[in-house]
Amino acid sequence: MGDLGDFEDSRPELAPRTIGVLRRRGIYLLPNLFTTGVLFCGFFAIVQAMNGRFDIAAIAIFVALVLDGMDGRVARWTNTQSEFGAQYDSIADMVAFGAAPALVAYTWVLKDLGTAGWIGAFIYCAATGIRLARFNTNIGTVDKRYFQGLPCPSGAAVLAGLVWMLVDFGLKPDQWYLIAGVTWAAAVFIGMTMVSNLPFYSFKEVSWKQRVPLWVILVSVFGLSIVASRPSLVLFVLFLAYSLSGYVMWASGRRGRTVLPEE
Repeated sequence: MGDLGDFEDSRPELAPRTIGVLRRRGIYLLPNLFTTGVLFCGFFAIVQAMNGRFDIAAIAIFVALVLDGMDGRVARWTNTQSEFGAQYDSIADMVAFGAAPALVAYTWVLKDLGTAGWIGAFIYCAATGIRLARFNTNIGTVDKRYFQGLPCPSGAAVLAGLVWMLVDFGLKPDQWYLIAGVTWAAAVFIGMTMVSNLPFYSFKEVSWKQRVPLWVILVSVFGLSIVASRPSLVLFVLFLAYSLSGYVMWASGRRGRTVLPEE
């Protein structure tokens, strides 16, 4: 009984001390600002889709894609990685690259398909969550040169890019009934590709610090000019090609090998 009494007396002292430690730790501001931007863009895309502005909704998803590519790099460059940031990033990605594209596609055209429409949107949304969960649990156990399955930001870019391109070309779902079927097939295809084991090149081996010839800058300027000429079409074609690259690599016999964590 004496030991139990000592334990009970110590509890009021430990609780404030633990709370104080948590308060002093805090969170890193800079990378989490970028992650908050990803979350905002996803929410903004949903709101714009509800208001019928599907082109703006798609653009917001592409902005989220850019911000998502920056938050992790900023955290590594500034040595501000944290478990909080990793979890927050996954939640923001689920909204921006899972719920937002699914709801944009559903509000735009999939709702016309009735039950099949929301099932197609849900397949895509659920696949995004599964893809994110698998990525978080497989860190350090797969070949870093390749992603296992299509990354969800790229999948979101294909689905949002399809909506953006068709709206940009003035194609309306009520005039072209084939659009609903194409969008449904795209949502299901992307969802299945995200949860597949197909290898997709990660570009993590590309060094952005090394010197390059002058012609590389000129090619980059030329590429940006092409994108600017018709961004909806060019971006959709680029991400669609990337989503198909995994099937090409699989057919050619390339596999992302499993590695041990210590490697």
